[in-house]
Amino acid sequence: MTQENPISLEITNNLFAAIAEEMGHALMRSAFSANIKERRDFSCAIFDSQARMIAQAAHIPVHLGSAPMSVQAVVDSLTLQPGESAIVNDPYAGGTHLPDITIVTPVFLGEFSAYYVASRAHHADVGGATPGSMPLAEHIDEEGVRIPPSVWTPELEADFLSRVRGPHERAGDLRAQRAANLVGVKRLKALVASRGEELVASQIDALFAWSRRIMARTFSALPRGTWSATEHLDGDGLGTFDIPITVHIRLDGERVVVDFRQSADQVRGPMNAVRAITVSAVHYVFRCLGPATLPSNDGFMEDIEVLTRPGSVVDAMFPAAVNAGNVETSQRIVDVLLAALAPALPEQIPAASCGTMTNFLFGGTLPSGKQFTHYETLPGGSGAGPGWNGESAVQTHMTNTLNTPIEALEHTVPVQIVHSRIRRGSGGDGRYTGGAGLEREVRFLAPVEVTVLAERQRHSPPGLAGGGDGAPGETWHIHANGEAHRLPAKVTTHLEPGEAIRIATPGGGGHGSPVDPPEKDD
Repeated sequence: MTQENPISLEITNNLFAAIAEEMGHALMRSAFSANIKERRDFSCAIFDSQARMIAQAAHIPVHLGSAPMSVQAVVDSLTLQPGESAIVNDPYAGGTHLPDITIVTPVFLGEFSAYYVASRAHHADVGGATPGSMPLAEHIDEEGVRIPPSVWTPELEADFLSRVRGPHERAGDLRAQRAANLVGVKRLKALVASRGEELVASQIDALFAWSRRIMARTFSALPRGTWSATEHLDGDGLGTFDIPITVHIRLDGERVVVDFRQSADQVRGPMNAVRAITVSAVHYVFRCLGPATLPSNDGFMEDIEVLTRPGSVVDAMFPAAVNAGNVETSQRIVDVLLAALAPALPEQIPAASCGTMTNFLFGGTLPSGKQFTHYETLPGGSGAGPGWNGESAVQTHMTNTLNTPIEALEHTVPVQIVHSRIRRGSGGDGRYTGGAGLEREVRFLAPVEVTVLAERQRHSPPGLAGGGDGAPGETWHIHANGEAHRLPAKVTTHLEPGEAIRIATPGGGGHGSPVDPPEKDD
């Protein structure tokens, strides 16, 4: 194989990506929770000895762009021995938020670890103030158990399980992650054995260089200049509203500099994003600008510089609460990046999508004493673009999870789905129409504590190039007698059996001015 042979490079990339995909299948099929086995809220990737990402499966963008920082934290902190794995969920050590637990396993070829495999999965509860571990917190310790880079041991796991809700389910999901990593170790060793260590190492270096060259061509085609935009988060759930995120993007044909240093200070509530999240969102946007053949590895990231200010809402510092930064602020970082790039790339950039993952969490205790928790994100409308309509009721941008099947949800937890349907008419109008959101009503059959964390209920997803805005989201508490009252976008509340939550997610923005109607004859 030569470094200049793109066909050979693509084959090599596909071999590594297939290992990550197989890890994902093993994790999905052996997990206990609906969030992992049904919604597939997990990601798997492969790294070299320097914690550079070689390949990833087509899983969750917000996981995969930040996972290299978790692996780097493990490499910097620990010297893992054969048979050991590391576990980490600390957002201040390359993590995202506490429910995302990453397990890193070294792949030894001789005396030294030549590679690492990693799986990251969102656990439906990791302790903390409310079921689901995403409370309206002011301090990260309110959000659950925080694990710095640590060698996994049965004692560590037992301590973790003693502090969470539904420990049996959590234990099953952790075992599934470790099993997935073992699949990755086995397949990587087989690949190296079949091709030889030196050849595989040279192929990896060639893959990094190939990705960098592809992105260099992408950058050279972008217009030179500095492009800026500001977006506002609705609020932090604890009294701060209209939180600005400002970006300046400098394109010079060779490198990209993305500057967020004028964004707001970190806030009291949990909307703060750690730097890993911001970097992940930037990489996602520029990966989308590259060709479909671009391998998603460390190489394409090399010439993208991300500037953040420690202590800001996009680079939060301990002990800020961060649980919604991963799921909500990440989406709005994508929004502001696309808004800045729209004037530079009018033929490529779409209107804003729903701009929220609309997190829906609940939990309680059955009469038998068994605890239950559930977490899911609800889809919305995608933004229309220059030549296409938006899609309805889909996950967009930084999330890539599936819908929880109604049958699985009603079987697993004490709920009844009253309806789950497309929210017709919620997409912004225009020459091309934004996708519609979703409306879902869930009736509870046992007492529960419910948390909803959503955005775009104060500021609608904007249209582009004259297109209309998407409809904002709504959250309602439906009482047993049928009366309804509106809830805040970020709320924790108690519901009794027979009561329901109805959530309407935002539609996407429209693109282009609506076609003028024909003139009427006199």
